[in-house]
Formats: sequence, C-alpha cells, structure tokens
Amino acid sequence: MLSNSIPQKWHFSSYPLLRISSGLKRVVLTPEGRTKLNPSPDREFYASPRFVKHVDDKFISTLKDLYGEILKPEMEILDLCSSWVSHLPEQVAYKRVVGHGLNAQELARNPRLDYFFVKDLNKDQKLEMEDSTFHAALCTVSVQYLQQPEKVFAEVFRVLRPGGVFIVSFSNRLFYEKVIAAWRDGKGYSRVQLVVQYFQCVEGFTQPQVIRKLPNAKQGNSIFSRIGGIVGLLSGSDPFYAVVAYKNFKPTYQSD
Repeated sequence: MLSNSIPQKWHFSSYPLLRISSGLKRVVLTPEGRTKLNPSPDREFYASPRFVKHVDDKFISTLKDLYGEILKPEMEILDLCSSWVSHLPEQVAYKRVVGHGLNAQELARNPRLDYFFVKDLNKDQKLEMEDSTFHAALCTVSVQYLQQPEKVFAEVFRVLRPGGVFIVSFSNRLFYEKVIAAWRDGKGYSRVQLVVQYFQCVEGFTQPQVIRKLPNAKQGNSIFSRIGGIVGLLSGSDPFYAVVAYKNFKPTYQSD
C-alpha cells in the first residue's frame, strides 16, 4: 500500500478575485507565477514527438499501482496531457479512454487510447465535452506546465460525473524553460501545496488526498545533484507525488 497524508491547512493566495470563471472560488497564481522562461506557444515546443519516458520505471510502477487501487474496469477515463506511454495497468480493460496532448504522433502511439485530441490548454481551457462524461481524469507529470490551472481544474470538475476522481501525479523532472515560475521556484512540499490549492479553488472537490513515495537514497544538495534531478539523469531517483480528489463525494467502493 502507498503511504497517505492529508494536509490539515493550506494557505491560499490573496490575489484579487477578478475574472474568475464559473465554479472557481478564488485564483491561486499571480500573473508572475504563470510566466515561463520560454514564452513561445507550447504547440511549437511539442511540434516534434519525444518518444522517451519522462519518469523512471519505479515512478511508473508506483503510479500503475495507484491506478489499480482507484480505477475500475467499467470507467470512462480522460487522460490529460498524455503521450505515447500509457501508465494504466495493462491487465485492466477500461470502458473507454480518451487522451489529450500536444503531439498527435505521440498520442497515436499510445495503445490504451480509444480516441485522442490535440489542444493547447494554455491557450484555451475549454474541453469540448458534455458535463458529467467521465468517471476519472488523469494528469501525469504535466501539471507544472499549466498556466491557467484553476480553469483547467474547473473544466475537469465539469466533465467528471458525480463521485468521479481526478488524479494528478508528478515528480521533480521538468522542461525548465516551459515550467511556470510558481513551480520552478518551489520544491517538493510547496509544489504539492500548489496542486492542493488548485483543487481547493474549485467549488465541489472533496478534500485532496496527498500521496508521497520518496527515494530512500539521499542525493545531496550539490549543484550537480539539483541539475541531475531537473533533467532526470539520476537513475532511480524520481520521487513520487500524487494528489487525488473527487467530485462532490468519494464513492464508498473506493475505500475497499
């Protein structure tokens, strides 16, 4: 089993409540926190496919175990910011898996997707789907690139069915020039806190549950260790973080 911890209290940004979309209680990020070192459109950055793994095998195994605990075969699943690699358990056949990403070639290689669409969520957060469509939504190692995460989380809430689950997982790897400043300037704890705030700014999500699985070996705090963590060069060093919340309520069968 994975170790769970639920934060008792989180600090919310006091940034003025201006131009907040329907379903949002507050904004989390300041305008400065949404900026990127490379401001070019993400569609340009991801124009060429990257057929690589963005986290190590231990992270992927932990994520599959988590999905195995929460997701059920009868579910319809939305896999946001997906790629050519599926992290769903191979032995489970789900009712339908819809993928989203920025590169059609990568998505076409994903064996678990029944359908996929290409969309830049930093340009347009609207999901062209009806309300209450999916039982589950996933976002793997990509939340750090969202410049309007509050609106994206509100849209995910809209397309989830009552009792539907949203699982956001991430590690310490990132494309440094494309990550938002609020994430780039933080560390593991503050990044977890940020994702929790994304959930809590949307009216109706349950209290987020935080799941951590950290590597045993200490890597040190040298400049080489920090750079290695950013670009993912340290074998087996990826920490695992996930934040999980449900729309309106947690189904009773999830507690088994």
